[in-house]
Amino acid sequence: MLRKIAPWLIVLSVGLNLAFIGIWAGRAVACRRAQQDSCGHAGKQGEITCPLHRKLGTNQEQWKKIEPRLAAFQRDSRLVCQEIGRKRAELIDLLAAPQVDRQAIAAKQEEVLAGQRRVQQLVIDQLLAERELLTPQQQKALFDLLRERGGCPAHGPMMMNFGESEGAGCSAYGKCAVVSGN
Repeated sequence: MLRKIAPWLIVLSVGLNLAFIGIWAGRAVACRRAQQDSCGHAGKQGEITCPLHRKLGTNQEQWKKIEPRLAAFQRDSRLVCQEIGRKRAELIDLLAAPQVDRQAIAAKQEEVLAGQRRVQQLVIDQLLAERELLTPQQQKALFDLLRERGGCPAHGPMMMNFGESEGAGCSAYGKCAVVSGN
């Protein structure tokens, strides 16, 4: 009986591993593209280059205060995202190892989750700081957008595209940012 089932179990295992690696690779590529498409595109001096902030009606005075903090946030979140990517790759290596070490897998999973929590905290800190600079109407518009565009289920609500048109590719709060508690 076991000889009949064993080949099917191997095929199932290989299939699941390939699916896992494929999903991970897709997310890694999406994250890299997101870094290239994020806000802060080169523009004229003082120009509001972020579609989200243009949509919110951010004025020049607000943008002068928001832009440097947003750039620092994007840099910091990108570094943590890269670290999470490395931890995920290490997790895949542990999962693919001939001998499964469940304790090592659990520990690596905790490291990935800790990185996600750091990104989540960066997002929350950025939103709270930016909130202080926005008018009540802009705050309402921002949080309505966050509620309305819950993002795709695999990435959490902070993964949305705030461009003026589909495909504009701007997420002011970082493509790797997750606020959903994943």
